[in-house]
Amino acid sequence: MRVIAGDRKGMPLKAITGATTRPTTDKVKESLFNILGPFFEGGTVLDLFAGSGGLGIEALSRGMEHGVFIEKDSRAFQNLKENIEKCRFDDMTEVYRNDATRALKLLIKKNFQADLIFLDPPYAKHSYYDLVTEIIENEVIGRCGTIVCEHERKIDLPEHILQFSKYRQEKYGDTLISFYRLNEKEGELNE
Repeated sequence: MRVIAGDRKGMPLKAITGATTRPTTDKVKESLFNILGPFFEGGTVLDLFAGSGGLGIEALSRGMEHGVFIEKDSRAFQNLKENIEKCRFDDMTEVYRNDATRALKLLIKKNFQADLIFLDPPYAKHSYYDLVTEIIENEVIGRCGTIVCEHERKIDLPEHILQFSKYRQEKYGDTLISFYRLNEKEGELNE
């Protein structure tokens, strides 16, 4: 696993695999960022189930100014901190060892807002995708922001979540990546 592009291109990243983490492959990560846009002009990224931090670190390498990383697993959290330090992103990041649900509640209290959110929970934890509703309701995602959900093919995420719509979905083996952003018709609510 490595940083694909940007300021830290080629930097190797440590990762663990197991029941609680599943690193996004370099091929999938490259494709994902080609869809999002290869580079960013600032902004904040939230990597809610960060694992080793590969997605959030990639966003920082490609131009995001600030990253918030949430990871519950102690071994993954240690790798995450080491990867951020190795990439010299310490001054641009906040790293929390916490459950995603609790962390999101704290971020909401702080009126935190991101431009890009990665939601890649352990595949067995389907209920975590309900956090997308909380994210949208509490404006944790900015009006021009994007939410990216990585999930199993057998999990069918809705086309619409409140004012956000799935504008693209890509398949990579047994993995699907769903991209959400605000509906073009401002104020349109969907159930």
